[in-house]
Amino acid sequence: MEGVGIAKTAMPAISPLAGEPIERADAEQLAGVLKAIADPGRLQLLSLIQSAPEGEASVTDLTAPLGLSQPTVSHHLRILTEAGLLEREKRGVWAYYRLVPSVIAAIAELLTPPRKRATKRAR
Repeated sequence: MEGVGIAKTAMPAISPLAGEPIERADAEQLAGVLKAIADPGRLQLLSLIQSAPEGEASVTDLTAPLGLSQPTVSHHLRILTEAGLLEREKRGVWAYYRLVPSVIAAIAELLTPPRKRATKRAR
């Protein structure tokens, strides 16, 4: 798909909640992704994009609901895209952003304690 930008953020192989120590490099990777999410504006952006009618939004769709300037919204979108949480597709002069469900699911899985995972699957 031409014009699509996705950062290839590899998730750690082991959860920090798995009962065994997580390697330093894996902890740093996961912390980087969590740092990208750990901002109220970025959490709102993820929510706004996910709830958009087409599951995607442009910067112009996001500035008014957030009450932030276009450069600030673009900055936050860049951080989320570099963390691998969003993908970007350029169409003409506009860029549209959408969530990468597999990355969101991987983060949720890593942060779910093993006992809870087994219960969820059994249902």
